[in-house]
Amino acid sequence: MKELPIGICPVPNEQQPVNEYEDLKKSCFFRWATLENKIYWRRITYVGLVGWILTSPIAAVSFSPRQSTLLFILCNNLGAGLMVSFIVIQLGLGWCYVGDRLRKKIVFYEESGWYDGQTWLKPPEILARDRLIVSYQIDPILQRLARTEVIIGGIIIADLIIWLSQ
Repeated sequence: MKELPIGICPVPNEQQPVNEYEDLKKSCFFRWATLENKIYWRRITYVGLVGWILTSPIAAVSFSPRQSTLLFILCNNLGAGLMVSFIVIQLGLGWCYVGDRLRKKIVFYEESGWYDGQTWLKPPEILARDRLIVSYQIDPILQRLARTEVIIGGIIIADLIIWLSQ
């Protein structure tokens, strides 16, 4: 088998893992995970506030805000927490997918459709570059998202404990 020079890659540009990584960094939604802490937490808080607003009517029907204020607030917190959690999970899935593609030695790609999949073995230089990207760029993002989920999970668990003690 004839080896291809490093510059020649049979994988279409949009399916090359490094290009998928660059696209994800530029994506309006997935870019959130790369923002500085203050801006990142501000966006997460906005999602929580939107979740709180969206779950307020449901919570108000279930628990009257005047008669059961605490249960109304806890119900809203649970709904908003779930909404934030789903957003963070979606961010994590996108970054995890690209990280896995960068980490693997063999790249699966499609030339023209789902029925003609091919594989390409990355040369050692490209594999080393891709794994460095994972180590220094993607792993910290995934760790941040995992910490965020732990915080959200802690808030949800605290709400449930308060709820059950009522």
